Amino acid sequence: MTSSSVLDLAAVVPVVVLEDAADAVPLARALVAGGLPAIEVTLRTAAALDAIEAIAAEVPGAVVGAGTVISARNVSDTVAAGARFLVSPGWTDSLLDAMKASEVPFLPGVSTTSEVVALLERGVSEMKFFPAEAAGGTAYLKALSAPLPQARFCPTGGISLASAPTYLALPNVGCVGGSWMVPADAVAAKDWARVERLAGEAAALRG
Repeated sequence: MTSSSVLDLAAVVPVVVLEDAADAVPLARALVAGGLPAIEVTLRTAAALDAIEAIAAEVPGAVVGAGTVISARNVSDTVAAGARFLVSPGWTDSLLDAMKASEVPFLPGVSTTSEVVALLERGVSEMKFFPAEAAGGTAYLKALSAPLPQARFCPTGGISLASAPTYLALPNVGCVGGSWMVPADAVAAKDWARVERLAGEAAALRG
């Protein structure tokens, strides 16, 4: 699997925050059943590594990745747990080196033109645009497409079911990241049928 296949797996990459690793497998199964196989589990909770490991082992239809990757240790820990792609909110030279060395696809985070140019200089053309809405949204990405057409993005941050189609219509957007299909109240209630329905709506955005 290449980095481009992460961007092309689905219109939407669910951004998942799990407080209880026991929820990981049923949640991932619901997302996959709804048509969203690429699942980004963020390293924002103590349960994240166990959640990644469980999804990798028990949900064969899922392509589980790690989000909020901000250190070389995060890279090694998540790949060891079974992460098949890595996503960072930003990047440094040392973090980029670690992600490249991991030999799994990765999307380093950017929010400025200079960061995009710096990554292109390092041979990286696929990136996370974060925080998308706060950093300029679709207008910013559209402005980047003319001078930097070789850069492709997965915008994440503040995107909703309503706004996602506008992002996906841009030529330099491969997919979007979002959490609206995994609302905290549905996860807390273990309402996996609702998650599957919301995932299906999100998957249908790429017509």
